[in-house]
Amino acid sequence: MGADKDPPGGPAVRDAPHVPDDPARTPEGRATGLRGLLRLAAGHRGPVTGAVALTLAATALGLAQPLVARDVIETAGSGRTPWRGAAALAALFAVHAAAQALVRFQLARAGEGIVLGVRLNMIDHLLRLRMPAYDRHRVGDLISRTDADTFALRQVIAGGLTDAVTGTVGLAAAVVLMLWLDWVLFACVAGVVAAAAAVLGPALRGMRAASLRGRRATGEMAADLERALSAIRTVKAARAEARESARIGGRAAAARAANVRMAGFDALVAPATELAVTGTFLLVLLVGGARVAGGTGSVADLVAFLLYMLYLTGPLGSLFESLSVVQQGGGAVHRIAETLALPRESDVPAAANAAPPRDRRPPALEFRDVWFGYRPSRPVLRGVSFEVPRRGQVALIGRSGAGKSTIFALAERFYDPDRGEVLVGGVPAGALSRSGHRARIGLVEQDCPVLDGTLRDNLVYAAPHAADDEIRAVVAATNLAGLVSRLPCGLDARVGEHGRELSGGERQRLAVARALVARPDLLLLDEPTSHLDLESELALRRTLDEAAGRCALLVIAHRFSTVRAAAHVVVLDEGRIVARGTHEDLMETSEYYRFLATSLALGGEPGDEPAARR
Repeated sequence: MGADKDPPGGPAVRDAPHVPDDPARTPEGRATGLRGLLRLAAGHRGPVTGAVALTLAATALGLAQPLVARDVIETAGSGRTPWRGAAALAALFAVHAAAQALVRFQLARAGEGIVLGVRLNMIDHLLRLRMPAYDRHRVGDLISRTDADTFALRQVIAGGLTDAVTGTVGLAAAVVLMLWLDWVLFACVAGVVAAAAAVLGPALRGMRAASLRGRRATGEMAADLERALSAIRTVKAARAEARESARIGGRAAAARAANVRMAGFDALVAPATELAVTGTFLLVLLVGGARVAGGTGSVADLVAFLLYMLYLTGPLGSLFESLSVVQQGGGAVHRIAETLALPRESDVPAAANAAPPRDRRPPALEFRDVWFGYRPSRPVLRGVSFEVPRRGQVALIGRSGAGKSTIFALAERFYDPDRGEVLVGGVPAGALSRSGHRARIGLVEQDCPVLDGTLRDNLVYAAPHAADDEIRAVVAATNLAGLVSRLPCGLDARVGEHGRELSGGERQRLAVARALVARPDLLLLDEPTSHLDLESELALRRTLDEAAGRCALLVIAHRFSTVRAAAHVVVLDEGRIVARGTHEDLMETSEYYRFLATSLALGGEPGDEPAARR
């Protein structure tokens, strides 16, 4: 099948919109960081709210301890033994420790639920994208976003979000009580913390940009590795292992450089935290001690304030650390949000309640003055009009790049025409949902993709509820019975990754059988006999002849035998239909068709035209 559009790595990829390195400068970047995490967590309000409620309870238990300790000191200072206060303080310590453990578990559990929800959402979204999105993004990179980026998101939620919630709640409560105890000492604390935050701010911004660069480099590394492994036989035959290793290693080195830069920024977090915690403690001890010595403050109040300072150490350190973790994971959050923003196919009919076809027996497929280009400035189809009757076989023939595979893509609604109309059974394609439209059509691609699983899994992929009798009939019709009987587990034998346990001809027959099991109204086949031996070709030819009596067949023809078997032939050249009719009529009336037919009869391809004739 000819390449009717730009190949991977061609202009379609190069024209993909560039996203700046700093996510804060892009609209998508607004979903990066803590706000992005909160958006991703929007569907899990219940567990998160429960965890926050537990956090508040644990915080209240922790904040009560300094006040109880102050009462114990005052009681002891009056000469009495504070047994009741000491027992209450011990009980508070124990309950507080248990509540903190429960809070961390509940937040981690909620985080795992968020990650699962994001992964399920991304999987469903990636499987339903519009085809141009697949054209513009590398498969390995999309897989990396679902795998590596969501793993990084789990790290952010388990560490960053948990610490942010507990740290913020604890910090806010401690601040209120410290203000109540001594606003002068609190002003000293606030000044030191503000200085630490000023040091931390630029580091966090640089960390976010480095994180995005690192996540992108990791995605490119996964895409390059998928590229090499999916064509490993070609790589080995071309002795390209060293070149591929160098290419993929370059991506890995770029990821390392970004991560090292991020680590450099992260190294500033510890000194800032140390400044905020140790500096405030020393300053409060000096100022508070001087005030007690001067008679303007009490020992009990100073001890209570210092206990709050000790209590503040945990939330403040957690908050600073959470900011670091969130920014480190900001690149992953950005890429996840970017992926979920990719346009997806709509399964809602564009034209509701379409009028029934006027013709009681409309054609199975009709193109009416269809124009289409993968890029508007470069049309691939130019005013294409033809019909495929409800029964019988129509062959599409033309040299490579004429537009044959594009016609298949429009017939399956992988793309929509720029102008003109595609009708299935007399009904405009837009009047049906995409799933309803595709349920009427079977597709056999030229490369005959086979999915990992069993023979049965592949046969019933488009018709999961097919009866065993239907499966056996199609197996026999496509000359797969010998393969099934030869395999130890029959239909339940595994075919391996990409069908590696099968020969090329067996994969092709399996692809045809898979389409026939679904009993479509229209069957699209891209040269179904190209990998078959003579015996299998003859058997499949009989099967297709029988199928043509039940449904419509539109076949891209690369073999002369396929053209001769068709009741009608449509000839394409440079996106236009240049001839149509039966083989015999076209041999008499079309010089271009005679040339193509002669090339096929001699064993060539429709594209094997001398340069002088093009």
